[in-house]
Amino acid sequence: MAWDTWWALVLGFTLSGAVEAFVSEDRMTGALGGDGWREVGLGALLGAASSSCSYSAVGTTKTLFKKGGSGVATLGAFMFASTDLVVELGLVIWVLLGWQFVVGEYLGGVVAVAVLALLFRHVVPAEWVESAREHVRATDRTACPTCDVTVDPTDEDAVSMETATGLEHFCCGGCRRVFEARETGSDDARLRDRLATRDGWESAFRAAMKDWEMVWRDVALGFVIAGLVGGFVPDAWWTALVPGGSGLAGVTLATAVAIGIGVATFMCSVGNVPFALVLWQNGLPFGAVLSFVYADLLIPPLVRIYRQYYGARMAAALTAALAVAALVAGVTVHYVATGVGFVPPAGEVGGTVPSGYTTALNLLLTPVFAVQVAVTYGTDAVRRRTAATLDRVDSSVRRSVRLTGAVLAVGAAVVAAAIGTAVDAVAEHRSERTDDRRRWRDRAVRAVGTAASAGKRGERALAAANRAVIDRIDSAETGRSAPAADASTADQTGGTAPGSTAETADDGDSAADTDERSSDPTS
Repeated sequence: MAWDTWWALVLGFTLSGAVEAFVSEDRMTGALGGDGWREVGLGALLGAASSSCSYSAVGTTKTLFKKGGSGVATLGAFMFASTDLVVELGLVIWVLLGWQFVVGEYLGGVVAVAVLALLFRHVVPAEWVESAREHVRATDRTACPTCDVTVDPTDEDAVSMETATGLEHFCCGGCRRVFEARETGSDDARLRDRLATRDGWESAFRAAMKDWEMVWRDVALGFVIAGLVGGFVPDAWWTALVPGGSGLAGVTLATAVAIGIGVATFMCSVGNVPFALVLWQNGLPFGAVLSFVYADLLIPPLVRIYRQYYGARMAAALTAALAVAALVAGVTVHYVATGVGFVPPAGEVGGTVPSGYTTALNLLLTPVFAVQVAVTYGTDAVRRRTAATLDRVDSSVRRSVRLTGAVLAVGAAVVAAAIGTAVDAVAEHRSERTDDRRRWRDRAVRAVGTAASAGKRGERALAAANRAVIDRIDSAETGRSAPAADASTADQTGGTAPGSTAETADDGDSAADTDERSSDPTS
């Protein structure tokens, strides 16, 4: 699944990073100020073009809402669309589940946005919305305006910049550059100019990597959980878990169960797709699978964030509205798709791109990802982080080898003692000589010694391999020491040399990387 979806993830995050870098929040706020259907549609379109990370979407929604965006267009349309209608989610669904699920996903998203709009316009009181806005403005902490991560202005890694609205504090240089790209792109002519410049696309690449940093753990965990569940959970368990029965009541109950499973996964929408494949292959109805993906905005950590941002009352209303929207959307799409006739046979998936195309797309887009990494962190930082990672892996492998060797040695000693005791008992019973009784025990002890010696040799081989890689990295960096020294001098005089390590540090690297890099991996 990871191989099949790699190109889709890279392409989707690249597109969303470009939108995030070139479209300013002020322009979005101005477009989402009303509560009409036009603003709802714009909120859904802007959300679908932005980040797919649930946490990032919630943070951006809070900023738009605090600046004056309506509850209907921001808390309803924008936040839902920015996680469940994004391009990369559709691509991953197409690859793993098929085009039918992509159509259902976007059709259900339209239904869910409409339900949220109706609830915010006719059920949630306007006084609650304004009270939530005042709560945000009164309790808003110092946060990075790009990714909404809490920022300590006194932290040496924090980056500050004077803006039109006052002094802003950023968690890293990459977020500052994304913010600058947004603000300077407010004019249409300026935006067209930036689309044709290297600086503009560097900001877009940094925005894409920011999304990767937020979601890669969820995506990786989704693949691991889906693989383990699909490989080891018996079919009988799924039969007991997935409600049976047909008709509206059966589909509604199955959809509600799917939403509950989605809440328990604690993962983002893209990370839920591999598990959605497992649920579909084990009998979950078509619409229920889609509602499972929609439940990413209902996981407990996000509900806790809603309470922090908007207060307990509005958090409860928002959570209930999202749950109702996911349920109604799943049931509605299930019957619409069944009536039209494009629901695939139960458990059947046919969305995987042919292997030749998958290989070609992965080969085409992997260099794009490599460029994004190099632009965001710098080649020097990548080398340092690679060396630090190798150090950590080397230490972990050594600990594992020692622990495994110790366990094996103790186990072998216990087995040898048991065998020796049994042999002694048999020999004594047969009145054999003392030398014969000890011979078997000596062989067992020598076997333990041989195993311990082999483990030691394996540890030395691993250390030598790690040292060879570290030495190669050191030799590659030797030629760059002079530019690094120039950059250090420029930093002392208040300047920053282009492409230097000082600029790399501005993009979020800390002095801890250098400390890790300088440590002796064999100590």
